[in-house]
Amino acid sequence: MSIDFEIPAEAKAVREKVRQWVHDECIPAQERVKDKASFETVLQELRTKARAQGLWMPFVPKEYGGMGLGPLANALVQMELGESYLGALSMNSQGPDDATILTLIAHGTEYQKEKFLKPLLNGEKRVCYSMTEKAAGADATGMRTTAVPDGNENYVLNGEKWFSSAASAADLALVMARTDTEGPRHQQFSTFIVELPNPGYRIKRDIPTMAMEGPLSHIMGGGHSEIEIKDLVVPAENIVGGVGNGFNMGQHRLAYGRLRHGMHNVAMAQRALDLAAAHITSRETFGGPLHKRQAVQFMMAECASQLYIARLMLLHIAYKAEKGMDMRQENSIAKVYLAHMVHHVVDTAIQLHGALGYSRDTPLAAWYTHIRSQRLVDGPDEVHRWTVGRNVIKAFQNTGTTAGACGGDLL
Repeated sequence: MSIDFEIPAEAKAVREKVRQWVHDECIPAQERVKDKASFETVLQELRTKARAQGLWMPFVPKEYGGMGLGPLANALVQMELGESYLGALSMNSQGPDDATILTLIAHGTEYQKEKFLKPLLNGEKRVCYSMTEKAAGADATGMRTTAVPDGNENYVLNGEKWFSSAASAADLALVMARTDTEGPRHQQFSTFIVELPNPGYRIKRDIPTMAMEGPLSHIMGGGHSEIEIKDLVVPAENIVGGVGNGFNMGQHRLAYGRLRHGMHNVAMAQRALDLAAAHITSRETFGGPLHKRQAVQFMMAECASQLYIARLMLLHIAYKAEKGMDMRQENSIAKVYLAHMVHHVVDTAIQLHGALGYSRDTPLAAWYTHIRSQRLVDGPDEVHRWTVGRNVIKAFQNTGTTAGACGGDLL
């Protein structure tokens, strides 16, 4: 029996439509963004056009106003949107809003969907996710923020959060806190929706990072905030998914976030390679075309190989998602690989551009400092490699071979 790698025609069509959208609308629009006012104007124009063309929330079911794409078609779309920083924003597909939308669709009450989900679906509000803490780091079960019932159908939260991405641009926050200290470790946490601004949820600062930042970085949701949570009163009806379900629900949303980062990484790497190809085919060095140099061709070949592997990874994971199959092992493998892949491809593109690549005259330098975070966000390399390694050992102990944990049983 043959294995069919053919992408359905309708999925190809929507990919092409989004590719044209990014190249014809989003990338040119970047030149018009100079300050907060122009950003808001440009984004509103793009979103109006996108909605008119049916390009709105590709991952969201049609009954909620989205395109209703399955995992495969959505993966193809996301692998185009990452070429422009306005791509995902233009179609209301940006993180962390996208994962929160999916969380509320799956776990929100009717009240929560009406009050909080609708404005997110319409692109009227932004949301951030406050889980990470300094004390806990990659171990989410080590968080110390507490939530205590006050006897009046409210909870009072106290603690701190660290690297709450997009908090400076958010109107809502999902805050995970400990509601139980005695139960099973993964059932001690609950997730609360908090309306912002709120005096109990104070942004102490946007943490300076190695990424290049400009006046628009935080406006667009690129900042990473340190938060003080002090006597924050949240109604019990704002708990998402029920008391004690915060950790498992959070892992589900992070799984999508990891894939979305990976998909956007493929788009960024592809554009970086295109920029490199354009440069080497138009430049001469030492009396000959740069693209004729064997070393240059080898560098391009390595990048092309990594992009090929990356796409296959994502399409296979999308296939398993379509079939409702367990994809946790593949997700962790891809999360690590895709973060290293985009770093390598962008670094190579910078090298091939020479001094021009090191300058800000191309987007490569800004991308390079930004994508280093991909090996940290949504779980660092070490955590995912630990998970993958344990699964490899478990597979051998159970079956006498590691093949099942290494792609030997792909489907």
